[in-house]
Amino acid sequence: MTETAVLRQRTHQERPAPPRKGGLLAGLLRTARPKQWVKNVLVVAAPAAAGELFSRHALSRLALVFVLFTACAAAVYLVNDARDADADRAHPVKRHRPVAAGQVPVPVAYAVGGCLGILAPVAAAWLCGPAVAALLTAYLAMQLAYCISLKHVLVVDLAVVTTGFLMRAMIGGLALGIPLSRWFLITTGFGALFMVSAKRYSEAVQMTGKAGATRALLTEYTTGYLRFVWQLAAGVAVLGYCLWAMEEGGVPHTSVLPWRQLSMVAFILAILRYAVFADRGTAGEPEDVVLRDRALALIGVAWAAMYGLAVANW
Repeated sequence: MTETAVLRQRTHQERPAPPRKGGLLAGLLRTARPKQWVKNVLVVAAPAAAGELFSRHALSRLALVFVLFTACAAAVYLVNDARDADADRAHPVKRHRPVAAGQVPVPVAYAVGGCLGILAPVAAAWLCGPAVAALLTAYLAMQLAYCISLKHVLVVDLAVVTTGFLMRAMIGGLALGIPLSRWFLITTGFGALFMVSAKRYSEAVQMTGKAGATRALLTEYTTGYLRFVWQLAAGVAVLGYCLWAMEEGGVPHTSVLPWRQLSMVAFILAILRYAVFADRGTAGEPEDVVLRDRALALIGVAWAAMYGLAVANW
């Protein structure tokens, strides 16, 4: 490539992206990251594990919690994009975000994010109780601290993102008053750390030999360290799940087969299958891996079926 072509390419990348078609509401919706809402399905994890998912009260309460958590996450995305608008305009991909592209003015992003961040915990306190409101408030405080400074602190950034997933899994149990098993928390926490560190590892692998990084902190991690983290997290998650599955709680099962113990096979296969993408450096978007890989989807369905049979004691 000639020097003139390189200069043209750099100029094109630094030029602000033109606003996308669509109004302000469409831009706000895109900034709220609808694709990321699938993560909030974790709110059903604790009730599903306890077998208290399919009552009208549980479903309506969990639907409400899902909406409230989605509102909190949207508030964080809006504030984050407003804060990073100038930096995003210089990025070849992020410059197309609605705030960076000018579709959503920065003051509007701050205002809408602030309103959502206040209204969601208030609504939770009124409709779901103080425990849910406290957890949502803690989530907002932690994520905003992450946007401002914690995302620049080694290891702490991994812990904050992992804790966000863990909070999603905890809030459904809090909303329904379900005690949370220590093995459930260990499995969920380290399972989340596995996916988060695998994502960071994939990003590090893909940026090798390229100028710039999608995350400022990513250049301070080595691929060897990130590989160690996701391998360690995968091992602890598998161990925690096996101990959880073997724990009968003093009540012997009367089902045809020990479905809860058999579900360990599907869980381990799912971890091993996901690790294939992590090892290749293609696990940059966990939701894409989970939704697009048919084998992983089938393993997930098999696991859900076996665990469902165990909960139903069939």
